[in-house]
Amino acid sequence: MTYREGRFWQPDVTVATVVVRDGRLLVVEERVNGKLVLNQPAGHLEPDESLVDAALRETREETGWDVRLTAFIGAYQWKAETGRHYLRFAFAAEPERHDPARPLDTGIERALWMTPAELQAAHERHRSPLVWRVVGDHLAGRRHPLSMVQQLA
Repeated sequence: MTYREGRFWQPDVTVATVVVRDGRLLVVEERVNGKLVLNQPAGHLEPDESLVDAALRETREETGWDVRLTAFIGAYQWKAETGRHYLRFAFAAEPERHDPARPLDTGIERALWMTPAELQAAHERHRSPLVWRVVGDHLAGRRHPLSMVQQLA
């Protein structure tokens, strides 16, 4: 139902993290509706969680990497073919520690490091158009201070 039909509309709020090491991007290969797709470490914001905490948690759960956020890349709005609306908050990060024994989230097949050219060449496997848009903005130097993202108590 839409807002006009008496219900409130609410987009899916997600976070994504662009993690770079030696010119390579940390990417997850995940199974969605039986299809193997590529995405940044990303996921949904949970109740009472800050956007920053969500980005750190999702990166750890999907890749086994603890990272340090360095910048806010931007906010992105997208409507999927299914009709669902997404509002994604993207962050830049640097890897700090990896726990190879940590089990990855359900649906995640593996985490891997890809060059930007490799990721762009695999565009037909991107989970959504947000994948390359966020990476492209990061590669173009789009960076904002983390202080732009605030959680009020």
